[in-house]
Amino acid sequence: MAGGMQTHTIFALDCYRQLMGEELSGLNVNELQNLENQLEMSLKGVHSRKDQILIDKIQDLNRKVYYNNLATKGNLIHHENVELYKKVYETREMNGGNRNSLLTSSLSFGEDLHVPVHLQLRQPQQQNYEMPARATKLG
Repeated sequence: MAGGMQTHTIFALDCYRQLMGEELSGLNVNELQNLENQLEMSLKGVHSRKDQILIDKIQDLNRKVYYNNLATKGNLIHHENVELYKKVYETREMNGGNRNSLLTSSLSFGEDLHVPVHLQLRQPQQQNYEMPARATKLG
């Protein structure tokens, strides 16, 4: 049993050396052709694996660029939204409006602009229509 294991180890080392291009002098043309075919198949496997790793990395980078672009667009939209709120606030302030009806009191323009904005709808104010002092009689 030990002799079989030793023979197998020697054979494996010889094959390894031949794959590394060493000890080729004892091989005939057919053995060299078989060795070359074996190396070409191994090389194709290496190329295939390398190509797959590169494809995966490219896809990952494309995903990162896509999500980065989305985040950038989101930040631009948020900035534009804040600028529009500023304009509306300035217009309301000039017209005597209440700042808190537009923006929450916790949002100030010098601080973090990622604070959520809460808008509320109000019921329309009732108008008091007075009846004229002299009502017209019908009939």
